[in-house]
Amino acid sequence: MKLYVSVDMEGISGIPDHTYVDSGKLNYPIGRMRMTEETNAVIEAAHRFGCEEILINDSHSKMNNLLTDDLHPEASLITGDVKPFSMVQGLDDRFTGAMFVGYHARAAQFGVMSHSMTFGVRNFFINDVAVGELGLNAFVAGHFGVPILMVAGDDQACLEAEALIPNVVTAPVKKSISRSAVQSLTPTKANHLIQEQVTTALSNRDDIKPLTPPKKPTLRIEFTNYGEAEWANLMPGTSIEPGTTIVSFQAKDILEAYQAMLVMTELAMQTTFK
Repeated sequence: MKLYVSVDMEGISGIPDHTYVDSGKLNYPIGRMRMTEETNAVIEAAHRFGCEEILINDSHSKMNNLLTDDLHPEASLITGDVKPFSMVQGLDDRFTGAMFVGYHARAAQFGVMSHSMTFGVRNFFINDVAVGELGLNAFVAGHFGVPILMVAGDDQACLEAEALIPNVVTAPVKKSISRSAVQSLTPTKANHLIQEQVTTALSNRDDIKPLTPPKKPTLRIEFTNYGEAEWANLMPGTSIEPGTTIVSFQAKDILEAYQAMLVMTELAMQTTFK
Protein backbone atom coordinates (compact mmCIF):
# COMPACT_ATOMS: atom_id res chain seq x y z
CA MET A 1 0.00 0.00 0.00
CA LYS A 2 1.33 3.42 -0.99
CA LEU A 3 0.23 6.65 0.71
CA TYR A 4 0.67 10.24 -0.46
CA VAL A 5 0.57 13.08 2.10
CA SER A 6 0.42 16.80 1.27
CA VAL A 7 1.26 18.94 4.31
CA ASP A 8 0.30 22.61 4.63
CA MET A 9 0.91 24.75 7.71
CA GLU A 10 -2.01 27.06 8.53
CA GLY A 11 -4.18 24.16 9.73
CA ILE A 12 -1.63 22.70 12.14
CA SER A 13 -2.71 22.57 15.79
CA GLY A 14 -1.76 25.45 18.07
CA ILE A 15 -1.15 27.86 15.18
CA PRO A 16 -3.45 30.91 15.25
CA ASP A 17 -1.87 33.49 12.95
CA HIS A 18 0.74 34.39 10.35
CA THR A 19 3.58 34.75 12.86
CA TYR A 20 3.79 30.94 12.95
CA VAL A 21 3.75 30.35 9.17
CA ASP A 22 5.90 33.20 7.84
CA SER A 23 9.63 32.37 7.79
CA GLY A 24 10.48 35.97 8.74
CA LYS A 25 8.35 36.03 11.90
CA LEU A 26 9.13 35.22 15.53
CA ASN A 27 7.00 32.11 15.96
CA TYR A 28 7.94 30.37 12.69
CA PRO A 29 10.34 27.86 14.38
CA ILE A 30 7.43 26.71 16.56
CA GLY A 31 5.26 26.34 13.48
CA ARG A 32 7.91 24.21 11.74
CA MET A 33 8.24 21.98 14.80
CA ARG A 34 4.49 21.43 15.12
CA MET A 35 4.17 20.82 11.37
CA THR A 36 6.87 18.17 11.57
CA GLU A 37 5.29 16.53 14.63
CA GLU A 38 1.87 16.21 12.96
CA THR A 39 3.48 14.84 9.81
CA ASN A 40 5.29 12.25 11.94
CA ALA A 41 1.99 11.28 13.56
CA VAL A 42 0.62 10.45 10.11
CA ILE A 43 3.74 8.54 9.08
CA GLU A 44 3.83 6.51 12.32
CA ALA A 45 0.18 5.48 12.04
CA ALA A 46 0.41 4.68 8.33
CA HIS A 47 3.59 2.65 8.79
CA ARG A 48 2.03 0.76 11.68
CA PHE A 49 -1.01 0.01 9.50
CA GLY A 50 1.21 -1.52 6.82
CA CYS A 51 1.92 1.19 4.24
CA GLU A 52 5.19 0.23 2.59
CA GLU A 53 5.67 3.59 0.84
CA ILE A 54 4.78 6.99 2.31
CA LEU A 55 5.57 10.09 0.27
CA ILE A 56 5.40 13.46 2.03
CA ASN A 57 5.11 16.69 0.04
CA ASP A 58 5.91 19.92 1.92
CA SER A 59 3.13 22.16 0.58
CA HIS A 60 3.44 25.47 2.43
CA SER A 61 4.86 28.71 1.00
CA LYS A 62 8.40 28.00 -0.27
CA MET A 63 7.78 24.36 0.59
CA ASN A 64 10.94 23.87 2.66
CA ASN A 65 9.40 24.02 6.14
CA LEU A 66 9.50 20.44 7.44
CA LEU A 67 12.49 19.65 9.65
CA THR A 68 14.14 16.92 7.61
CA ASP A 69 16.43 15.76 10.42
CA ASP A 70 13.43 15.19 12.68
CA LEU A 71 11.19 13.49 10.12
CA HIS A 72 10.12 9.90 10.76
CA PRO A 73 12.49 7.58 8.85
CA GLU A 74 9.72 5.53 7.25
CA ALA A 75 8.90 8.19 4.64
CA SER A 76 10.45 10.11 1.79
CA LEU A 77 10.10 13.86 1.40
CA ILE A 78 9.59 16.26 -1.49
CA THR A 79 10.83 19.66 -0.38
CA GLY A 80 11.65 22.98 -2.01
CA ASP A 81 10.37 25.27 -4.73
CA VAL A 82 9.66 25.45 -7.74
CA LYS A 83 7.49 22.35 -8.32
CA PRO A 84 5.45 21.85 -11.51
CA PHE A 85 2.49 20.66 -9.46
CA SER A 86 3.08 22.56 -6.22
CA MET A 87 0.98 21.11 -3.39
CA VAL A 88 0.39 17.82 -5.24
CA GLN A 89 3.87 17.27 -6.67
CA GLY A 90 4.64 13.57 -7.01
CA LEU A 91 1.02 12.42 -6.79
CA ASP A 92 0.08 9.84 -9.42
CA ASP A 93 -1.81 6.59 -9.92
CA ARG A 94 0.72 4.54 -7.93
CA PHE A 95 -0.93 5.57 -4.67
CA THR A 96 -3.72 3.77 -2.83
CA GLY A 97 -4.84 7.02 -1.26
CA ALA A 98 -3.84 10.53 -0.27
CA MET A 99 -4.14 12.60 2.89
CA PHE A 100 -4.06 16.35 3.43
CA VAL A 101 -2.59 17.61 6.71
CA GLY A 102 -2.47 21.16 8.08
CA TYR A 103 -5.12 22.36 5.63
CA HIS A 104 -7.28 25.49 5.95
CA ALA A 105 -10.51 26.88 4.53
CA ARG A 106 -10.70 28.52 1.11
CA ALA A 107 -10.50 32.24 0.47
CA ALA A 108 -13.34 34.56 1.52
CA GLN A 109 -14.66 31.97 3.98
CA PHE A 110 -14.66 31.86 7.77
CA GLY A 111 -11.65 30.00 9.12
CA VAL A 112 -8.19 30.61 10.53
CA MET A 113 -5.92 32.21 7.88
CA SER A 114 -8.41 31.24 5.15
CA HIS A 115 -7.06 31.84 1.65
CA SER A 116 -6.54 30.16 -1.71
CA MET A 117 -2.87 30.00 -2.74
CA THR A 118 -2.30 33.78 -2.57
CA PHE A 119 -4.08 36.65 -0.87
CA GLY A 120 -4.93 38.12 -4.28
CA VAL A 121 -7.50 35.37 -4.91
CA ARG A 122 -11.10 35.69 -3.79
CA ASN A 123 -12.41 32.54 -5.48
CA PHE A 124 -11.32 29.60 -7.62
CA PHE A 125 -13.94 27.92 -9.76
CA ILE A 126 -13.74 24.67 -11.70
CA ASN A 127 -16.57 25.28 -14.11
CA ASP A 128 -19.06 26.81 -11.65
CA VAL A 129 -17.95 24.92 -8.53
CA ALA A 130 -16.15 27.13 -5.99
CA VAL A 131 -13.07 25.39 -4.59
CA GLY A 132 -9.97 26.23 -2.60
CA GLU A 133 -6.59 24.57 -2.38
CA LEU A 134 -8.21 21.49 -0.86
CA GLY A 135 -10.69 21.09 -3.72
CA LEU A 136 -8.19 21.72 -6.50
CA ASN A 137 -5.73 19.27 -4.99
CA ALA A 138 -8.46 16.67 -4.53
CA PHE A 139 -9.46 17.04 -8.19
CA VAL A 140 -5.85 16.39 -9.26
CA ALA A 141 -5.81 13.28 -7.09
CA GLY A 142 -9.10 12.24 -8.68
CA HIS A 143 -7.57 12.59 -12.13
CA PHE A 144 -5.23 9.76 -11.14
CA GLY A 145 -8.00 7.75 -9.49
CA VAL A 146 -6.63 8.44 -6.02
CA PRO A 147 -9.14 9.11 -3.19
CA ILE A 148 -8.55 11.65 -0.43
CA LEU A 149 -8.84 9.41 2.60
CA MET A 150 -8.28 11.93 5.41
CA VAL A 151 -8.03 15.68 5.93
CA ALA A 152 -6.52 17.18 9.10
CA GLY A 153 -6.73 20.89 9.82
CA ASP A 154 -8.97 23.46 11.42
CA ASP A 155 -12.68 22.72 11.79
CA GLN A 156 -13.62 24.78 8.73
CA ALA A 157 -11.20 22.93 6.47
CA CYS A 158 -12.68 19.67 7.73
CA LEU A 159 -16.22 20.86 6.98
CA GLU A 160 -15.09 21.92 3.50
CA ALA A 161 -13.61 18.46 2.92
CA GLU A 162 -16.77 16.71 4.12
CA ALA A 163 -18.91 18.78 1.75
CA LEU A 164 -16.70 17.87 -1.23
CA ILE A 165 -15.74 14.25 -0.58
CA PRO A 166 -18.34 11.72 0.63
CA ASN A 167 -17.16 9.56 3.55
CA VAL A 168 -13.83 11.37 3.91
CA VAL A 169 -12.33 11.02 7.40
CA THR A 170 -11.38 14.29 9.11
CA ALA A 171 -9.25 15.29 12.07
CA PRO A 172 -10.20 18.79 13.30
CA VAL A 173 -7.27 19.76 15.51
CA LYS A 174 -8.48 23.28 16.27
CA LYS A 175 -11.66 25.38 16.14
CA SER A 176 -11.61 28.75 14.40
CA ILE A 177 -12.71 31.67 16.55
CA SER A 178 -11.72 34.28 13.98
CA ARG A 179 -9.30 34.45 11.07
CA SER A 180 -6.44 34.88 13.57
CA ALA A 181 -7.62 33.10 16.73
CA VAL A 182 -8.32 29.45 17.50
CA GLN A 183 -9.27 27.07 20.27
CA SER A 184 -6.78 24.25 19.77
CA LEU A 185 -6.13 20.76 21.01
CA THR A 186 -2.78 20.38 22.75
CA PRO A 187 -0.07 18.90 20.51
CA THR A 188 -0.26 15.55 22.30
CA LYS A 189 -4.03 15.27 21.82
CA ALA A 190 -3.85 16.55 18.23
CA ASN A 191 -1.22 13.96 17.32
CA HIS A 192 -3.26 11.22 18.98
CA LEU A 193 -6.40 12.26 17.08
CA ILE A 194 -4.52 12.31 13.79
CA GLN A 195 -3.12 8.83 14.38
CA GLU A 196 -6.58 7.50 15.21
CA GLN A 197 -8.08 9.06 12.09
CA VAL A 198 -5.27 7.85 9.83
CA THR A 199 -5.98 4.30 11.00
CA THR A 200 -9.74 4.79 10.51
CA ALA A 201 -9.26 6.23 7.02
CA LEU A 202 -6.95 3.41 5.90
CA SER A 203 -9.33 0.83 7.32
CA ASN A 204 -12.29 2.41 5.49
CA ARG A 205 -10.42 3.24 2.27
CA ASP A 206 -12.81 1.19 0.08
CA ASP A 207 -15.71 3.44 1.14
CA ILE A 208 -14.03 6.64 -0.08
CA LYS A 209 -14.08 7.34 -3.81
CA PRO A 210 -11.87 9.72 -5.80
CA LEU A 211 -13.21 13.21 -6.48
CA THR A 212 -13.51 12.94 -10.25
CA PRO A 213 -12.76 16.21 -12.06
CA PRO A 214 -14.84 17.36 -15.03
CA LYS A 215 -13.49 16.69 -18.50
CA LYS A 216 -12.06 19.77 -20.22
CA PRO A 217 -12.73 22.03 -17.22
CA THR A 218 -12.95 25.80 -17.31
CA LEU A 219 -10.74 27.37 -14.66
CA ARG A 220 -12.09 30.69 -13.40
CA ILE A 221 -10.17 32.81 -10.88
CA GLU A 222 -11.77 35.80 -9.19
CA PHE A 223 -9.08 38.23 -8.07
CA THR A 224 -9.40 40.92 -5.43
CA ASN A 225 -8.67 43.82 -7.80
CA TYR A 226 -8.58 44.51 -11.51
CA GLY A 227 -4.81 44.97 -11.64
CA GLU A 228 -4.33 41.36 -10.56
CA ALA A 229 -6.78 40.25 -13.25
CA GLU A 230 -4.83 42.24 -15.86
CA TRP A 231 -1.58 40.55 -14.88
CA ALA A 232 -3.17 37.08 -14.94
CA ASN A 233 -4.67 37.83 -18.34
CA LEU A 234 -1.14 38.08 -19.78
CA MET A 235 -1.13 34.28 -19.89
CA PRO A 236 -2.09 33.12 -23.40
CA GLY A 237 -5.52 31.55 -23.66
CA THR A 238 -7.07 33.57 -20.84
CA SER A 239 -9.81 36.20 -20.91
CA ILE A 240 -11.28 38.62 -18.39
CA GLU A 241 -15.02 38.24 -17.94
CA PRO A 242 -16.53 41.68 -18.67
CA GLY A 243 -17.41 43.75 -15.61
CA THR A 244 -15.60 41.43 -13.22
CA THR A 245 -12.14 40.57 -11.91
CA ILE A 246 -12.61 36.95 -13.05
CA VAL A 247 -10.07 35.50 -15.46
CA SER A 248 -11.08 32.34 -17.35
CA PHE A 249 -9.04 29.62 -18.98
CA GLN A 250 -10.35 26.62 -20.94
CA ALA A 251 -8.17 23.64 -20.03
CA LYS A 252 -7.77 20.29 -21.74
CA ASP A 253 -7.81 18.55 -18.35
CA ILE A 254 -7.50 19.28 -14.63
CA LEU A 255 -3.70 19.01 -14.77
CA GLU A 256 -3.52 21.84 -17.30
CA ALA A 257 -6.04 23.82 -15.24
CA TYR A 258 -3.89 23.37 -12.13
CA GLN A 259 -0.73 24.57 -13.82
CA ALA A 260 -2.64 27.48 -15.36
CA MET A 261 -3.75 28.42 -11.84
CA LEU A 262 -0.13 28.45 -10.69
CA VAL A 263 0.94 30.71 -13.57
CA MET A 264 -2.02 33.08 -13.23
CA THR A 265 -1.63 33.53 -9.48
CA GLU A 266 2.12 34.11 -9.79
CA LEU A 267 1.52 36.74 -12.47
CA ALA A 268 -1.17 38.42 -10.36
CA MET A 269 1.28 38.78 -7.49
CA GLN A 270 3.25 41.25 -9.62
CA THR A 271 0.58 43.88 -8.91
CA THR A 272 2.34 46.58 -6.90
CA PHE A 273 -0.53 48.83 -5.82
CA LYS A 274 -3.16 47.00 -3.80
